[in-house]
Amino acid sequence: MNQAQTLLLDGLIKTKHVDKAALIRTADMHVMTATSGFNIQTWASVFVQAFFNNPAQIRKEGQYFNDRYYKCYRADSNSIYLKAKEEGVIVAKTGNFILVGTYCQGMYPSVCVEAVEKLADYLRAKGN
Repeated sequence: MNQAQTLLLDGLIKTKHVDKAALIRTADMHVMTATSGFNIQTWASVFVQAFFNNPAQIRKEGQYFNDRYYKCYRADSNSIYLKAKEEGVIVAKTGNFILVGTYCQGMYPSVCVEAVEKLADYLRAKGN
């Protein structure tokens, strides 16, 4: 297991309030690592471009992910929070990466947000 996988597992999945997670390199939109069963490569460019285009547009219009519409509750230069019924996607941008975490029914969205944002803060502090 590499360091990125360890960060995702220890910092996110072990909270029991993050269902799936991925780390995407912004330079080339490459998925550095993702949790088992999280097929996010086709969506990597969508999340990277969301930060570099117009977060206000996502906030207004929402975002499709895995063939499902998600309403946007937050979109700024560092974070995007999306929700569809009992599921959600939390996306955070660091200097070099996009961190994606999802939650599903039975999980607390606030814990997912806190875990993703805390790991993003850690990566920012390390210069990543």
